[in-house]
Amino acid sequence: MSVTMSAIVVRNLSKTFRVAQQAEGLSDRLRSLVRPHYRSVSAVRDVSFAVEAGESLAFLGPNGAGKSTTIKILTGLLTPSSGVAQVLGFDPQKDRKRLSFVIGTAFGQKSQLWYHLPAIDSLRLLGAVYEVEPREHRRRIGELTERFGLGDLLDVPVRKLSLGQRIRFELAASLLHHPRLLFLDEPTIGLDVVVKRQIRALLEEWNRDHQVTLFLTSHDLGDVEKISRRALLIHHGTLILDQSIGALKRLAGLKKTVRVKYAAPVDLSGLVLPPAKVGADWATIEVDVRRHRIPEIVSSLAAAGEVADITIEDEPLEDLIADIYRTTTLEETHARAAH
Repeated sequence: MSVTMSAIVVRNLSKTFRVAQQAEGLSDRLRSLVRPHYRSVSAVRDVSFAVEAGESLAFLGPNGAGKSTTIKILTGLLTPSSGVAQVLGFDPQKDRKRLSFVIGTAFGQKSQLWYHLPAIDSLRLLGAVYEVEPREHRRRIGELTERFGLGDLLDVPVRKLSLGQRIRFELAASLLHHPRLLFLDEPTIGLDVVVKRQIRALLEEWNRDHQVTLFLTSHDLGDVEKISRRALLIHHGTLILDQSIGALKRLAGLKKTVRVKYAAPVDLSGLVLPPAKVGADWATIEVDVRRHRIPEIVSSLAAAGEVADITIEDEPLEDLIADIYRTTTLEETHARAAH
């Protein structure tokens, strides 16, 4: 199997669920016990994309957008209603067992470790499950626990680990059988800033040095910016954007926020662009750089009075993505799927 092949290929993937409708009134509810009424709910609509081997991709969307359904199809837990999905050359539904030996999963809110047992017992058991040769298994445990800073915690029951320690063990367990593709669902949820930075660095390193393909879902845009190089946005079950993280950042750079603080109260009525927020001696201005030049805005602010401090910031990536979700209607996403 070529190392340059696509890790994931998805073509016209759809998944529809039948959901029982809640009847109103006692008599209708009794009848529905015998003859229930169903409605169809489309969780994923005609989705197509590819992920190259060694790539690091963020799969983003609001709650209910279709992210979890897509991941369950890719890992073999669900069968699609139509379309094709291939993961590392396997059909996830037909070859689920073989696929499980070459993929890993790390979910921030679901554990693969045994809660009451020492962490080392979970690592040993998972090595046996994945049929890792005993000598190689011991070497990998040593390598992973040293790299993740877990050597002194192997004999500690999982229930006594801090959240950050447990997440690091979860990642080590996911990498124990040397998967070629790692699915990550909210891997840093609930972690403090320092531990988040450690986890992101470890994932970046594994992607770079071991060419492990990363498929990330997260509501934390810090994870997305630090770990991923490309983003897919899904909304109402339909892909609405496929862009590199760099391209998204350039889009965010089209809107800037200028904050100015004056040495004394000033009159800001003559500014080139009215402030979005204003006080006696300060102002915040939202600038679309396609319509206004930043030097022009800064000169206008400086002419109003003695400037004590000024900052210019790009629109946060989180705000940009939220705007895309907010301005993309259900009808528009359905139109994308139709075309």
